[in-house]
Amino acid sequence: MVANTITVLTKGGEKSGEVALSAYLFGVEPNVAVMHQAVDAYLANQHTGTASKKTRAEVRGGGRKPWRQKGTGRARSGSTRVPHWRGGGVTFAPKPRNMGKSLPKMIKRLALRSALSSKANADGIKVVENFELDKVSTKEMASLLSAIGVGGERTLLVIREGSKELFLSARNIPYLSVTLARELTTYHLLRAETIVMTQSALGTVEEVFGE
Repeated sequence: MVANTITVLTKGGEKSGEVALSAYLFGVEPNVAVMHQAVDAYLANQHTGTASKKTRAEVRGGGRKPWRQKGTGRARSGSTRVPHWRGGGVTFAPKPRNMGKSLPKMIKRLALRSALSSKANADGIKVVENFELDKVSTKEMASLLSAIGVGGERTLLVIREGSKELFLSARNIPYLSVTLARELTTYHLLRAETIVMTQSALGTVEEVFGE
């Protein structure tokens, strides 16, 4: 099952051929509701949920009644660690909790297919033969992106295997993010305006997420 073909570019931005896109991944009707679920779950899973405060039972001290019950003219109190006292515990104190969400595998796969198809329909995907760098150079990385017509808009570079030179060269370009093909998510696809894939990364995406 094959969808439209897409032009393959060289690192210099010249046309070197065409490659067919899988209709299973790039030719479906985008499901907005499912993509929303996937993005919502991804963002929820980024929460660490580590906020923690002590309740009055956990605050040290306060075991002795501060003064006798009657005869002092002051309000009665049984502990110096009650929430309305300085140094007391916190009412309804937050505790570490898991705020993550899980989705069925079919839903996550459909969301990813919808995001890829949406980008393909909007001509938001570029395929490059390779994107290797011999040395760490932010300037060279920016030049390569400019050569293939990318610059300024939020861009996601999808590669098959990472290299130290590539990641270090990309980290100082504010509009560029890099991810491995096996770790592709709906959130990162939708967040970017342009998707740049190496030819080998495209093959990995079709192998991992295809039929």
